Amino acid sequence: MAANSKTVSKAGYAKLQEDLEYLITVRRREVAEKLKEARSFGDLSENAEYDEAKNEQAILESRINELELLISNAEIVEDDDISLDEIGVGSIIKIRDLELDEIENLQIVGSTESDPDNGKISDESPIGKAALHHKVGDVFEAETPAGLLKFEVMDISK
Repeated sequence: MAANSKTVSKAGYAKLQEDLEYLITVRRREVAEKLKEARSFGDLSENAEYDEAKNEQAILESRINELELLISNAEIVEDDDISLDEIGVGSIIKIRDLELDEIENLQIVGSTESDPDNGKISDESPIGKAALHHKVGDVFEAETPAGLLKFEVMDISK
């Protein structure tokens, strides 16, 4: 894995490409229109609309560059590469919180796809990182902002 590479699922890679395409084809045009309109207001030295449009353009170009870098360095995890024996990026896991005796279903994803509200946690998050390489029946600990949590791996799927 390259120094700057990020692991990403096939779906996550497609989403990155879709986001980049939208920013380049739609948002760039919208920001260019705002700049053109703001320039028509006259004196650029005291033109708040122009300054705002230039800032928006800088943020947009920065995000485009960031996505292009992510895409060019992405390491795509194919569905066939997801192990059912041990937890890795792409794994869907069922874990039991040993203290609360609650079962959670989570998917381990690359950091660019993280969406904890929908059960997708990053492989770089405390629980995601701690779960990696464990097998069904294993107990692992994760140091989280809420303290040290213990989990048992109940199931691994893809």
